[in-house]
Amino acid sequence: MRAVIQQVKNANVVVESQEISKIEKGFLVLLGIKDTDTMDDLAYVKKKIEKLRIFEDEEGKMNLSLKDVGGKILLVSQFTLFGDVRKGNRPSFIEAARPEKANEFYEIMKDELIKDGFDVETGKFQTHMQVGLVNDGPTTILIDSERIL
Repeated sequence: MRAVIQQVKNANVVVESQEISKIEKGFLVLLGIKDTDTMDDLAYVKKKIEKLRIFEDEEGKMNLSLKDVGGKILLVSQFTLFGDVRKGNRPSFIEAARPEKANEFYEIMKDELIKDGFDVETGKFQTHMQVGLVNDGPTTILIDSERIL
């Protein structure tokens, strides 16, 4: 599982000319689900999102979490995070989870973040979206559940 986390001043999702979600200060989380992902991968990425300390404290150091600053999450499914261009120029998405599994894990991630007290807005699964954001910093972090043991 991969998550690209962008610290934002604001972010929104538009589908068919209609804004469907919007947040102010917080995280835009682009979430990619891999075909071999398990609930352990989901738990690992969720914990990292919840505990990530990338907001500045009073000394200007990245030391505050999303909860510390009262931020929100805009969660957007993004299978293209598993696009592989090592062979040729057209991405292969063979490692990305099939839509049924990807949607299930995406919904579980959303529900678990909400259960843990986060204010979560979402994109619309398997739909062409326009995602707008003002990246603050800019600060962008990549979290990947695939770990070297």
